[in-house]
Amino acid sequence: MDQTAAIRDRLTVPVLAFGGILMAVMQTVVVPLLPDLPRLTGASAGTVSWMVTATLLSGAVLTPVLGRAGDMYGKRRVLMSALALMTAGSVLCALSSDIGVLITARALSGAAAAVVPLSISILRDELPPERRGSAVALMSSTVGIGAALGLPLAAVIVQYADWHTMFWVTSALGATGVTLVWWAVRESPVREPGRFDVPGALGLAAGLVCLLLGVSQGGQWGWGSARVVGLFAGAAVVLALWWWQQLRAGQPLVDLRLVARPRVGLSHVAALLAGFAFYANTLVTAQLVQAPEATGYGLGLSIVATGLCLLPSGVVMLLLSPVSARISAARGPRVTLALGAAVIAAGYAVRIADSRDLWMIIAGATVVATGTTLAYSALPTLILRAVPAGQTASANGVNVLMRTIGQAGSSAAVAAVLVHHTSPVGGAPVPTLHGYLLAFAMAGAVALVATAAALCIPGDAAQDVTDGPEPAAERTRGARDQAMEGA
Repeated sequence: MDQTAAIRDRLTVPVLAFGGILMAVMQTVVVPLLPDLPRLTGASAGTVSWMVTATLLSGAVLTPVLGRAGDMYGKRRVLMSALALMTAGSVLCALSSDIGVLITARALSGAAAAVVPLSISILRDELPPERRGSAVALMSSTVGIGAALGLPLAAVIVQYADWHTMFWVTSALGATGVTLVWWAVRESPVREPGRFDVPGALGLAAGLVCLLLGVSQGGQWGWGSARVVGLFAGAAVVLALWWWQQLRAGQPLVDLRLVARPRVGLSHVAALLAGFAFYANTLVTAQLVQAPEATGYGLGLSIVATGLCLLPSGVVMLLLSPVSARISAARGPRVTLALGAAVIAAGYAVRIADSRDLWMIIAGATVVATGTTLAYSALPTLILRAVPAGQTASANGVNVLMRTIGQAGSSAAVAAVLVHHTSPVGGAPVPTLHGYLLAFAMAGAVALVATAAALCIPGDAAQDVTDGPEPAAERTRGARDQAMEGA
């Protein structure tokens, strides 16, 4: 193997991790802008909130679709397409102040949600067994690392420069990510050729849009309103028809028979619960530390200071990813997942014990991040162990989708709790400390349910992700390396 090829091989994991961090940054950077966007765009606060909703919806829809496309047409090719769509969305945001264009652009950026499951599948196919476990754990942790980095980065740029500058910066980072993947990442030899299930993709998209739109807008539109009830009813009907169609399709978008296996299905349930428990930490911490001091508990911190409070969580996730891989190798990913969920619950116990002192707030948030690192690193390993090599991207895409649904549910539930526990401060209703503590208790209870779900996952008698890829993939990679060495 020549020197250039060797360098590319060594950079595969860092480049893919950069893509994962960039994806999380892109999902976070708009948060500091939300309070000012009505003034900057001339749109209402409700319309501006669609910049977040559009990203959530498109990411949820495109993650399983692009995962399946990666299994069929090439994971590297689809990964580059997802990063390119994300970059195009960022460029549009940098060029426009029209709210319609901005919402459309953020929907394009939602394609980046598929980056992590596609990258994990590439690592499974390309890396030797001894490197695979730690690389998959690192890739899973990039979601939290990027979120922790994105908020303070965006806040600093927004505070000291024109807000369009932030999107020019992310556009440059996105273009860099596409270029690095093109140069450093090999195309995976593992494919599952066939005809793409277009009806299945459309049905899943329609069902998820109805479901997540109802969840994300229920608090604003009213949970008993005709629109929200209609959306939930439509989601139930469409997803039921989609399920029926998938069971009868020759090459379905999602192999539901595979999902029905306890080892796969319970992993998806645990992903949903872990996503719910993890997301409440970020949501509540950001609001809690920015609350006015007049509340008696708030610290009145700026957006920049708030981002810095979450930064230790990102550092912990980066440092602990190899530790989680070692635990999975020694005890199995099921134990790592259960341990991670239990640590998340312990973190919320710390939050309930003291949410007034800054150092305790940071400590509690960091404990939750520690548990999230363990749980998120174990989930893809469980999926990789349980599904055929030709379906790893689509199966991991569904797992990430379940985490997304959990996060959407967490956002709605936390908002509902805080809205019902407010008191007037300075003439405006502000959530009470009791409301925040109830949100912590709710997330901690969900984390305990996730622990129980993880312990119910059957033992693994199949091939471990660290044991190596299927023989065909191994032979393909070996033949390719020999050809390169001969050249």
